[in-house]
Amino acid sequence: MREPEIHHGAPSHWTIGPDRLLALEPFALMGIVNVTPDSFSDGGNAFDADAAIAQALRLAEEGAHIVDIGGESTRPGATSVDAREQIRRVIPVITAIRASSRVAISIDTTSAEVAIAAIQAGANIVNDVSAGEDKAMFRMCAECGCGIVLMHRLTAPSQDRYSDRYDTPPQYDDVVRGVGDALLARADIAMQAGMARESIAIDPGLGFGKSVRQNYELVARTSELASFGFPVVVGASRKSFIGAVTGQDCPADRVAGSLVVAVAAFGGGARIIRAHDVSAHREALQVAEAVLKGGGIH
Repeated sequence: MREPEIHHGAPSHWTIGPDRLLALEPFALMGIVNVTPDSFSDGGNAFDADAAIAQALRLAEEGAHIVDIGGESTRPGATSVDAREQIRRVIPVITAIRASSRVAISIDTTSAEVAIAAIQAGANIVNDVSAGEDKAMFRMCAECGCGIVLMHRLTAPSQDRYSDRYDTPPQYDDVVRGVGDALLARADIAMQAGMARESIAIDPGLGFGKSVRQNYELVARTSELASFGFPVVVGASRKSFIGAVTGQDCPADRVAGSLVVAVAAFGGGARIIRAHDVSAHREALQVAEAVLKGGGIH
């Protein structure tokens, strides 16, 4: 891992618009709304726009600080969805949420075309699992001043596998150093394109091109990624590497394991937790915060 610029302590805020800061103390929850028929855990549950809107508003009521709206599944084996279809799926949902709530909205997409349509409809953040492979993405985000999540992955979802199903584990000399170097490089490119450092968050991409063991190593060493000074996003919710340990084959039965990973990552400095089960994560992180403060309850 190249020597990063070390920043002591996690950022207390994330700039997600020209006039909007998102507080990260003690944490921010990103609730998942998949407007898709084929996402790994909840595909089809919110494919109807009205259902997606209702789910997003419910998650906000449960304590989500961000609702993450996606029109394309990123599960292993998923096929890509063209920009026009993504826009058709997500824009009515984003428009309706923004009309009735101040909750921050992120658009889960790798397409700059989809991202700009979402920002114009009221989104504040681009959650890009490709970390800006679309060459227009960083320029667009710089121009509008929105926030961006840069996530690490080794390959596109169509070529990936679930963490517990690799014949040969993905190769890293050191998974944390490899992921960290890649994310720092993408953040540098984003800033060269005009993005403000304060608008960038990083995500190690749990479940994306990592074996079960590699995912747990990333969680255990979250503090190394947090030391870079960018807000760290962790999305472990219901993923296969949790089921590999607990024996739970059904994603919806992996909530308890998801909470443990979220709390461990939070203890390492992650401040944005992406989750399906917002209420449960809120309670777990509230207790974790009280423990970290040595019982200093407000």
